Amino acid sequence: MQTEILYSPAYAAAKLTMTVGEVVRAESGAMLAMSPGIAMETTTQGGIMKGLKRSLLGGESFFMNTYTAQTDGAELYLAPTLSGDIVHWPLNGTLFVQSGSYLASSAGLEVDTKWGGGKTFFSSEGLFMLRVAGQGDLVLSSYGAIHSIDLQAGQTYTVDTGHMVAWTDGIQYNVRKVGNWKSTFFSGEGLVCDLTGPGRIYLQTRSQDAFLGWLIPQLPQNNSN
Repeated sequence: MQTEILYSPAYAAAKLTMTVGEVVRAESGAMLAMSPGIAMETTTQGGIMKGLKRSLLGGESFFMNTYTAQTDGAELYLAPTLSGDIVHWPLNGTLFVQSGSYLASSAGLEVDTKWGGGKTFFSSEGLFMLRVAGQGDLVLSSYGAIHSIDLQAGQTYTVDTGHMVAWTDGIQYNVRKVGNWKSTFFSGEGLVCDLTGPGRIYLQTRSQDAFLGWLIPQLPQNNSN
């Protein structure tokens, strides 16, 4: 498939141009528009257990949509739920994707759930991720703009877990709290992830958890008894 990223980085959408017989799998609800000549089917992609793992552990939708091109040049437009950026990644190997960042992939890629840390009493920013493996095209989304960093062997970056999008296989990672418990409670950072190369990491410039932490106190309160 040919992938064109439109309106990046604030309100990005992906335009996928497909050849006859080509198959694209996408998150439920990601379809923005499509041309005639595309057949859509909704399944759990791998059965009920895999669907439950993706939904409960990976933070993705239980169902996935499969789009099959019936004609050459069929066009499929996809967009994420939140405003932000999209990146197209031609994958040949394994990639770990933060919960909520998977948007779509070609038929040659297998999407599965991998547990990579844990949600704790002190933070909602547990590091749950998907394992995407195989050869094909992968489309990822972010909240905010996407920034990539290439790590050399032994080079380490520390990233807030709420800003992670993805990283390549071979990168070593460790989830930890920021400093002491006082820092964890009051710094606003929660948990961080130490990532050590070689490999590439993708970050998002905004955090959903940080946004919700700002938004919820602004909402009207129900004062009725």
